Amino acid sequence: MLAGFLGYHIITRVPPLLHTPLMSATNAIAAISLVGSLVVAGSDYSNVPNGWVCTLLGFVAVTCSSTNAFGGFLITDRMLRMFKTAEDR
Repeated sequence: MLAGFLGYHIITRVPPLLHTPLMSATNAIAAISLVGSLVVAGSDYSNVPNGWVCTLLGFVAVTCSSTNAFGGFLITDRMLRMFKTAEDR
């Protein structure tokens, strides 16, 4: 709750011109979490009891972080298109 509260107040104070670079940095963090979730999903848990749970959670993490990164790139692209003039489109 505290992170959500602080995040809301920090983002509302960022000037609109800086939202696109901020989104790009957030996408980079999402890509790092995607790499971590791929490592978890692809690890060998054959000697761990109920290792399939770890693999399943890794797959869920890959799905969530992929969706987050893809959506972030879509939003960043949409924001960048707002800066183009009618001649550039």
